[in-house]
Amino acid sequence: MHEAGTLSRPALRRQLRQARRQLSPLQQRRAARELYRQLAQHPLFRRARHVALYLPSDGEIDPRPLLRAAQRRGKATYLPVLSRWPRTRMSFQRTHAGEAMGRNRFRIAEPRACQARQRPAWALDLVLLPLVGFDEQGGRLGMGGGFYDRNLAYRHLRKNWHKPTLLGLAHECQKVDRLALASWDVPLQAVVTDRRWYA
Repeated sequence: MHEAGTLSRPALRRQLRQARRQLSPLQQRRAARELYRQLAQHPLFRRARHVALYLPSDGEIDPRPLLRAAQRRGKATYLPVLSRWPRTRMSFQRTHAGEAMGRNRFRIAEPRACQARQRPAWALDLVLLPLVGFDEQGGRLGMGGGFYDRNLAYRHLRKNWHKPTLLGLAHECQKVDRLALASWDVPLQAVVTDRRWYA
């Protein structure tokens, strides 16, 4: 576990990104398998009909086995799509097995934008989010662009609205003792690593 108290958010972000990048390809494959075992049979995943995931980059834990499982089970699956520069909007777009992907401004694979296939966050059941760091209180440190925070902030404007469930996905090495959260940070219901759940 990393000590977060003495580091600025940018410094902590650099340290945690370096930690996950240092995982070998074998460690990454094992982590993806263990993440799948943690989530594939969990009621939250099994009951969800509309599930948003992400395609990994920069050492992020790989949810693609879960994406394939969701598609085999007939779930509607969604991936994030970024608006063109200089806009900072992100949407969740339905994706299908074998679909051709493009690259966004950060060189991350994503579906080619199609507004007719996009779904608002409040209409999803489950969102599996990438992160750079997390703590046991549901705090999430992202990459710093704020795309997820802006997209999901709307859920806090409606009372008694419990969708979607937000689960962060991470390697165990991304855990910190306590994150200092900003006012715009959207809290998670839980974080799932290759080793355990933090709720």
